[in-house]
Amino acid sequence: MRILGIESSCDETGVALVESDGSGALPRLLAHALHSQISMHQAYGGVVPELASRDHIRRVLPLTQAVLAEAKLAREAIDVVAFTRGPGLAGALLVGAGVACALGAALGKPVLGVHHLEGHLLSPFLSADAPEFPFVALLVSGGHTQLMRVEGVGRYELLGETIDDAAGEAFDKSAKLMGLPYPGGPWLAQLAEGGDAQAFRLPRPLLHSGDLDFSFAGLKTAVLTQAKKLGDELEARKADLAASTQAAIVEVLLRKSLSALDGTGLKRLVVAGGVGANRQLRAQLDAACARRGVRVHYPELHLCTDNGAMIAMAAAMRLQAGLEAAQPRYAFDVRPRWPLDALAVGA
Repeated sequence: MRILGIESSCDETGVALVESDGSGALPRLLAHALHSQISMHQAYGGVVPELASRDHIRRVLPLTQAVLAEAKLAREAIDVVAFTRGPGLAGALLVGAGVACALGAALGKPVLGVHHLEGHLLSPFLSADAPEFPFVALLVSGGHTQLMRVEGVGRYELLGETIDDAAGEAFDKSAKLMGLPYPGGPWLAQLAEGGDAQAFRLPRPLLHSGDLDFSFAGLKTAVLTQAKKLGDELEARKADLAASTQAAIVEVLLRKSLSALDGTGLKRLVVAGGVGANRQLRAQLDAACARRGVRVHYPELHLCTDNGAMIAMAAAMRLQAGLEAAQPRYAFDVRPRWPLDALAVGA
């Protein structure tokens, strides 16, 4: 079975094709293509939803053609068309949903809406070092920071989540306060490599809260306060402030993840989402988990950002697990707000 996946939840248009042979083995990636809208949104300092939607319209069909060409397959070889149903920007989601349902109807093939965060959660199964169930998952994607206990596909228990800003937002908003370009997170991480992480003692919100929830809004405020204190010195101390900010975010993510592992007794951690590409986070998680005998799994670096491969993979794994029935239904809706634990079996 070949599943085409379309991702259009925010500012990346992704299309991919995966194949499941029905043997119970993990589906394999045949081809994928991705277009990022970063250069378009940079002039505005953030994502402009209307522009994002219009660009998805321009990109999704050429990307689909490119994926089919790379896989050396005709459109008729597609068995299921999957798309991101939510969460995300409503207009952007509607583009992917509309194209997927139109393509499915034209080919007479089933269409399946996929949860964006489940795509991230299962994206490490596309890597050469795929995890095994059960595991603790740290989801650090855009506006979401969550810890989940994962027993299998669709078997998710929420352990903790952000109560305000997510880790990705803390990176991006702090970077903006320092005058760094959009999207700020990667720029802040790059700048931090030349800074002193101990230069400024920034808060670690909820680090000792006794639960697994996160909060990063106070850190953003502390970065703003420190930037104002520095005044004219900010430019000279920017690398130190970036390094100190990154250190605060990474420490919270690290400590909460270790607490989740301790609380569940599990010996496997999956890290997924854009922040999962952060070098410091990976290095500290790898070191701490190695000391505890815990295996850590990540998506391939090029699959940390939003992409069609994770959507196709999630659809394929749900079909394999019998959680979805492949039926030709072409009426669609989108869910801009959609909690991941709502997918849990029996929820």
